[in-house]
Amino acid sequence: MCSGQASAAKRTANTQRIAIMRPSSRSMAAVLFLEPLLFKIICIIAGYYFLGFWGALLGWFVGAYIDRVRAYGSGALNPMRNAIRQAVFLETVFVTMGKLAKADGRVSEAEVEHAELFMKKLGMTDAHRAQAIAWFKQGATPDFDIEPVYRRFISICGHTKNLKEMLLVSLIVMALADGEFHPEEEALLTQLAGRLGYGPEAFKRLMDMVLNQTHFAGAQADPAKALEDAYKALGVSKDSSDAEVKRAWRKLMSQYHPDKLMGQGMPEDMIAMATEQAKEIQLAYDLIKKNRGVGA
Repeated sequence: MCSGQASAAKRTANTQRIAIMRPSSRSMAAVLFLEPLLFKIICIIAGYYFLGFWGALLGWFVGAYIDRVRAYGSGALNPMRNAIRQAVFLETVFVTMGKLAKADGRVSEAEVEHAELFMKKLGMTDAHRAQAIAWFKQGATPDFDIEPVYRRFISICGHTKNLKEMLLVSLIVMALADGEFHPEEEALLTQLAGRLGYGPEAFKRLMDMVLNQTHFAGAQADPAKALEDAYKALGVSKDSSDAEVKRAWRKLMSQYHPDKLMGQGMPEDMIAMATEQAKEIQLAYDLIKKNRGVGA
């Protein structure tokens, strides 16, 4: 990909990130803006009150530390290690993608083509795409042992706030991209989810949420069952209160926020997928609000 194309792709991605914050979501945007500054502000004020200027300076450092742990998890305290987390995340995604393609016993030409189209859809650079294809082929090798890959992922990324779940979300989206979710793929993903600390029921709930979120891709939800899908997409039910629905929506939008994910070490190549999921979550929430006659 030439530099002009790369710049255009990044501008498009930034436009998409802004687009998910609609007028109805302004309160959410304010929450997301203030959330990573909360303890920094509190500690600066407290430090200045007790110790003056030097106390405020100390409070800034303490507050920044606390806010980063709250926003990104203890595993993302050192932003200098983001590049390592990004590389490990990408490796784990595409090695697993190869393993999933091999789950039914053979890797078809259609599966290889699907993997390459998926990489292209993410807007990956030529270098990243070549590396991703190499990882895919490695994962698809007969008798490939994926356990060391997941040990490394847990060691490097496991203590961040959302990267384990975002890995699973990415893999579910990839598995669903061809319109089918094969039993062998589900069995392998359930096994790998267990390695990441998700029991079968927890993974089933996550999978159900992601599946129903994808029903809103391109705003093409089936009108006959769109409302039911919308509740499932947020992980709530029609019996949930307005406050519970809004709380679930806020949690998901915070989790998928591009800046938070990049702060934890999610590769920029994968941010487009998270942004798309956030748009689908927003569409589901808007439908629920419209049905309930609830304002912003």
